[in-house]
Amino acid sequence: MQVRPYLYFNGRCEEAVDFYKQALGAEVMMLLRFKDSADAPPLGLLPAGTEDKIMHVWFRVGDTELMASDGDCEGGTSFQGFSLSISPANDSEADRFFNALADGGEVQMELDKTFWASCFGVVTDRFGVSWIISVADDKAIAQ
Repeated sequence: MQVRPYLYFNGRCEEAVDFYKQALGAEVMMLLRFKDSADAPPLGLLPAGTEDKIMHVWFRVGDTELMASDGDCEGGTSFQGFSLSISPANDSEADRFFNALADGGEVQMELDKTFWASCFGVVTDRFGVSWIISVADDKAIAQ
């Protein structure tokens, strides 16, 4: 069994996925638009003009699979109570990911050395998703 985060971007899903492709090297595995559905949504369920919005996308960041949708396409996102955590291979990759995610977002904790990680930081991206970037410090783990 796997647990995969499912993110609702309320009309900004394609923009978010394109951003994650650029910032993190995300790879789209499958993408379905509302207009692709064999069963049209009931009248009034979605705002007019949302046919090209994303009903479902499955994408991969590194070894992690995520899913997302435009949801009801009615307004801003509200991601609260969780963060997505990335474990880059090294500090320079952590710096690259952190800066890419911070572009248009908000830094919660600057990327820096801690007693448990050679590089650790927290950033909320431009879509409101919180990311933890952490590179394990082999010396700290060995103790």
